[in-house]
Amino acid sequence: MNTSKQAIKPMPIIISLVVAGFVGLFSETALNMALNSLITTFGIQETTVHWLTTGYLLTLGILVPISGLILQWFTTRQLFTASLILSIIGTLIAALAPVFGVLMIARVVQAAGTALLLPLMFNTILVIIPPKNRGKVMGVIGLVIMFAPAVGPTLSGLILNNFTWHWIFWFSLPLLIAALLFGFVYMQNVTEPTKPKIDALSIVYSTFGFGGIVYGFSSTSEGWGHLVVVLPLIVGAIGLAFFIHRQLKLEQPILDLRAFRYPMFTVGLIIIVITMMVILSSMILLPLYLQTSLALTTFAAGLLLLPGGIINGLISPIMGGLFDRFGPKFLVIPGFVIILAAMLGFTTVDMETTSAWIIGLHIVMMIGVSMVMMPAQTNGLNQLPADLYPDGTAIMNTLQQVSGAIGTAVAISILSSGTARFMNTVDNPADPMNQVLGFTSGVQGAFWFGTIIAGVGLILSFFIKRVKV
Repeated sequence: MNTSKQAIKPMPIIISLVVAGFVGLFSETALNMALNSLITTFGIQETTVHWLTTGYLLTLGILVPISGLILQWFTTRQLFTASLILSIIGTLIAALAPVFGVLMIARVVQAAGTALLLPLMFNTILVIIPPKNRGKVMGVIGLVIMFAPAVGPTLSGLILNNFTWHWIFWFSLPLLIAALLFGFVYMQNVTEPTKPKIDALSIVYSTFGFGGIVYGFSSTSEGWGHLVVVLPLIVGAIGLAFFIHRQLKLEQPILDLRAFRYPMFTVGLIIIVITMMVILSSMILLPLYLQTSLALTTFAAGLLLLPGGIINGLISPIMGGLFDRFGPKFLVIPGFVIILAAMLGFTTVDMETTSAWIIGLHIVMMIGVSMVMMPAQTNGLNQLPADLYPDGTAIMNTLQQVSGAIGTAVAISILSSGTARFMNTVDNPADPMNQVLGFTSGVQGAFWFGTIIAGVGLILSFFIKRVKV
């Protein structure tokens, strides 16, 4: 029998989800620092090692869209336990991995755990926290989502300076076990499973649709015209078209698209997509720029980006409290102005740019992100009726994964083409200095992509309105 709503204790539930989410998202980005070590250890190519990231994103892209259905089939405790057990198993396999194939399997298992946990986290908050108080709590969730990936590279850099890459997982394992034990004691069932009908064809369409899109964009390093990019994108587009058509026809869709009938949900969703594209394109460009153009070590690059992540995490709950008092417009509009200013600053970086300027710009950008991200998301979800919470969180989490893959792919593509254009204008392309100058030119062009979409977000922010709750 489920715990009655009057007996629910929100704080232990939130702590359980926050701790589990932090460790899960930390391990998502921490491994990025060890890619060079993995290439050496396993004797593999750079294109092969990136499958650790592609496979992770692909698993999320396939599982997160059907998470709305999963949330309605199992209890909160069952899903929390399953997500942590999958993360623990995946982490243990990774720590013991003797060959690359085993590590690849481990990453897929870890991603399955994250794919269950993220929608569960948002849906549970929507159920147990009244709308008038959600901003502050969602700000805490924002702390986890932004802070964990920010400190991941730095902490893993510290680990790699003293241990092998296996220890990234050995350090995560006891924290995951502790989160599981804490949740086993304090996690409560907050929803009643309704067990809607499972439509197998919808799951097939969703898998090919979202999986194809994520895989296609994740493979653009091969070139936009390469078959490994074009074919998955075509398959993905066709799969999505069939999936959407079927959801609109079914009485019990696995992903209820009626959520798009609520205008503030749709506006908030588009704002989240734009913000994720800015964040993730910047998160891949900045380390590359710092290590290539400024010749910093991997660990030093991670340290430079740490203050922005910490400040974002610290002020996210504050921005959530301001959202509860004043609504989204007075945060989201200034937030996009701040993001736009930071991105314009990034378009001017060169080989003479100081570390202090980069730290400052990154902090400014992350402050703007904290003003936009959770207020827009919370305001949009607040407009949905309770029966659409699982579908709303599934839609938002799915499109965050897709937009991240798109933003990263476009940024790297612009970087590559900008570098190539510069190299075509110099007399000696083999000169190392010209190569660095060309790379820096490509970085500047790629940041213009983030600047333009931030501008689009600013325009859209004028349409956001506070939802009456």
